[in-house]
Amino acid sequence: MNFEAFEPAYEAILADFGFGREADERARDVAAARSTPFPLDRLGDWRGETVAVAGAAPRLTDDVALARDADVVVAASAAADVLADRGVAVDCMVTDLDKNPETAARLTREGVPVAAHAHGDNVPAVREWLPRFESSWTLATTQAAPVGPVRNFGGFTDGDRAAFLADHVGAGRLVFPGWDFDDPGVGPMKARKLEWAARLLRWLERRRGERFGVLDGRDRDELDAALDGVVR
Repeated sequence: MNFEAFEPAYEAILADFGFGREADERARDVAAARSTPFPLDRLGDWRGETVAVAGAAPRLTDDVALARDADVVVAASAAADVLADRGVAVDCMVTDLDKNPETAARLTREGVPVAAHAHGDNVPAVREWLPRFESSWTLATTQAAPVGPVRNFGGFTDGDRAAFLADHVGAGRLVFPGWDFDDPGVGPMKARKLEWAARLLRWLERRRGERFGVLDGRDRDELDAALDGVVR
């Protein structure tokens, strides 16, 4: 996924939430000033592998075996801590620095890649935490147009950004432990973001010609309709 393909979805998200593109661009530029280029081969070779994209919903504790059995584990935010507590090492972490940035910083110092995301609401965290990361293991990302070392592979929330990253580097099969689009423990804003995550995963599912089990409880026709005229 390149930004040109993702941009229509990005613009639809901005319009739906009333977010400003300029704020995302400012955050991106702050991240760019604190980042160095990250060659994607540092992620390792995920081509043809089963990649577990681990979400941080409470059900992750019941889905640990799905992550443990995968070839590659990409953890969204706090999922990294839940998996570590259960003896499952992660191969990459995707975070916008809002829950456990200390875990992300530690992982980079241990040589584990972290995709650190800058958006309009987290500039203070970007300024505080990116300098604490080991730069050679930090992949800075944005939801705006990419600039310099800051990349955009598609996606909106930590979890679906992890899925788009895995797709970009050639993952063979995606599985989704720890996902719950109807998590009753989240607030209204997070619930709306999860609905967008479902739409974007449906788009990715179609692009890949794959069927994601995590979407089996959703109405795929409804998800398609929500993106009709926005993406191909």
